[in-house]
Amino acid sequence: MNEAVKGHLLAIFTAICWGTTFISTKILLVDFSPLEILVTRFVIGLTVLYMIRPHVLKLRHEEHRLYLVVAALSGITLYYLMENIALTYTYASNVGIITATAPFFAAILARFTLKNSHLSGPFFIGFIVSMIGVVLISTEGGGLNFNPKGDMLALGAAVLSAVYIVVLKKICTFGYDLIVITREIFLYGIILMIPPIIFMGFDIDLIYLIEPVNLANMLYLGIGASALCFLTWNFSTKFLGIVKATAYIYVIPVITVITAYFILGEPITWMKTIGMVLAIAGLAISQK
Repeated sequence: MNEAVKGHLLAIFTAICWGTTFISTKILLVDFSPLEILVTRFVIGLTVLYMIRPHVLKLRHEEHRLYLVVAALSGITLYYLMENIALTYTYASNVGIITATAPFFAAILARFTLKNSHLSGPFFIGFIVSMIGVVLISTEGGGLNFNPKGDMLALGAAVLSAVYIVVLKKICTFGYDLIVITREIFLYGIILMIPPIIFMGFDIDLIYLIEPVNLANMLYLGIGASALCFLTWNFSTKFLGIVKATAYIYVIPVITVITAYFILGEPITWMKTIGMVLAIAGLAISQK
């Protein structure tokens, strides 16, 4: 199996897994705050990664640490905090649509910062088609309502996601073990969460945590959606490049709709069906 095939399979797996995290998070929000879920899932993920790769990372150049810190700050700490805070100011549909623009920002940023990163017509056509699909999926039944504070936070999260992707691609050129790199990014991300914990509070109740449903969903987010999926996403970015890998973000809302239908019983309407078809079509076009 060549690297391109591996990259596509890993990206598909990641999109499927991340598309289902909405369900787990929705269940956990009954007993935990967004920050408590965020910190706990990444602590679990970091523990798993240390079990897989306990080796100490020996940096060849101290400046490489700066790249790891920027990746952690942009892709973990600030991204998830801004996304969660945005949900308190604006509608989930707005956040879903705006954060789905991350591939566009990542491609543009890569075009000006990395060598051998080119954009073509199919990328822009695919982006437009997929975004129409995402809008149909996200606003069906409720419409899109503009909220400056929340929408700007969501837009900031999309840009931060793009920064993480581009910085990660640069880190991949350093030649380190990607599992160890992902582990270190998790570590710095958790350290950078300490200030928000101090100001926003962290008081997780272990009685709720050990409840079977909560524990299963937290382990899924920590092991599956964090440790495993960040690895598969990082490898897919390394194998495919930024433009092709990030296009799979368009599929995440499709997976969420299908999962919500089977687990939560949420209906799939004609508008959502058309939106899912367009999102997948845009992905296919962007891969040309």
